Amino acid sequence: MSEAYRLPDKALVAASFSKAAGSYDGVAELQRQVADALLARLPTHTVKRWLDVGVGTGYCSRALASRYPHAQGVALDLAMGMLQVARQQEAASAYVQGDAEALPLASDSVDLLISSLAVQWCGDFAAVLSEARRVLRPGGVLAFSSLCQGTLHELRSSWQAVDGGVHVNRFRRWDDYQNLVADCDMQLIGLQEQAHILCFNDLRSLTRSLKEVGAHNINQGRPEGLTGRARLRALQQAYESFRTEDGLPATYRVVYGLLRKV
Repeated sequence: MSEAYRLPDKALVAASFSKAAGSYDGVAELQRQVADALLARLPTHTVKRWLDVGVGTGYCSRALASRYPHAQGVALDLAMGMLQVARQQEAASAYVQGDAEALPLASDSVDLLISSLAVQWCGDFAAVLSEARRVLRPGGVLAFSSLCQGTLHELRSSWQAVDGGVHVNRFRRWDDYQNLVADCDMQLIGLQEQAHILCFNDLRSLTRSLKEVGAHNINQGRPEGLTGRARLRALQQAYESFRTEDGLPATYRVVYGLLRKV
């Protein structure tokens, strides 16, 4: 992994999303859109036990429980705060705190592993794929969505015009996903990249939504302390150059992947 893609410490990731658990559902428009698109891509196959990695507040898990009413569902997340909310929503049969790069499940134990907008926080995506293959039964399916480079390019470009600092989370390149998926020992069903664009009335609404969903800047090398008013005004002015008739756009480059264990 290149220096340009150093991920934040996972303890920071877990803490950030745990803190956001209470506000998450109120601002998780993108997360619901992407989850719905991922669920719509699922192939038809027998599922007796499924695993939702990065369950969040349980949106995907609730959909899976409805789709597979007789299956056992396992909800897993790095953030205990998210797991607690998912448990309150009765999203699954079991709840496990764990890491996608080292799944605390037995080999050959699930028929479907789904993960929506979680694995972008994993530095070793090859390990994610390897672990998915290990826990899947033969014929089992891995379905994931993630973010790639180009996400929030408007915000990144605007900050670059202000001070050049690291203010926006970095994400893996699209061709890295292509190469890693090609190298893993699973059958590729499909891999696509798609842009999702959200629009906001103003910059404050965008930055508030990032914070309340737990996805604000937690990169290594991020500036510490408060951002001064002059810099915020400069940021607002730079971002205004992207305004459309629908508002200030925030582009998310989403990767959708489907693989089968053979």
